[in-house]
Amino acid sequence: MPDRVAPFRVAFVCTGNICRSPMAEVVFRGFAERAGLSDHVAVTSSGTGDWHVGERADARTVEALRRRGYDGTAHRARQFSLDDFDRNDLIVPLDRSHERILSSWARTPDDADKLALLLSFDESAGGVLDVPDPYYAGPEMFDDVLGMIESASRALFRQLEPAIRPTS
Repeated sequence: MPDRVAPFRVAFVCTGNICRSPMAEVVFRGFAERAGLSDHVAVTSSGTGDWHVGERADARTVEALRRRGYDGTAHRARQFSLDDFDRNDLIVPLDRSHERILSSWARTPDDADKLALLLSFDESAGGVLDVPDPYYAGPEMFDDVLGMIESASRALFRQLEPAIRPTS
């Protein structure tokens, strides 16, 4: 029996891991599942801060995901750790403040090279690099943010899929 290839590991990172990064985790995992590649991709998320560790995703996040056919109810917030650099192939901050924090935590150039802003993958974002934080806004902002995350995650998935898809 041939050796099993380790899955490609992607981690999405926002501030508290209850709004944006859980959305990205659930959406990206959904793309992998629909493409039949869930065994070849491991997706996680975390926050730069520890305010919400162990909590569920914000109810507005779960509801926005539900309205688009995703299930975010299993999510529990966690904080990014230095070990996440070792565990992941790609670390995707949701805005430039997360990217700056993660860059400052990077222990090596290889750690820093794993960082790429989510919206940098989406040409339709028109040069916008930051997914806005919907936490202090109303439910409609969660839908808008989810739309941005879906578009950028789709672009990221399309870019990664040829490398993830096993060859026969």
